[in-house]
Amino acid sequence: MTEGQEAEIKALKTRPESDVDTSDIPEWTEEFWRSAVRNPYFKPIKQQLTLRLDSDLVAWFKRREPDGRGYQSAINRALREYVAKQERKTG
Repeated sequence: MTEGQEAEIKALKTRPESDVDTSDIPEWTEEFWRSAVRNPYFKPIKQQLTLRLDSDLVAWFKRREPDGRGYQSAINRALREYVAKQERKTG
């Protein structure tokens, strides 16, 4: 960033939030959140690890993927869905 841009950001940080005009921004309704989808470009950081799974479980995931490819991503999705359900249960 240029010095001018940094100075502008610094000046904006000191302004009170009440100076920001949000009148042209619509309110987010329940309907908005019901139809919201996760950012398709979001890629969470992956952590490589060794995980021992039952062979029949791995085979099940491999059978459901074209050419057996992508089964690890399918396992990741299944785990993510499980965790999300648990989070909803516990609040």
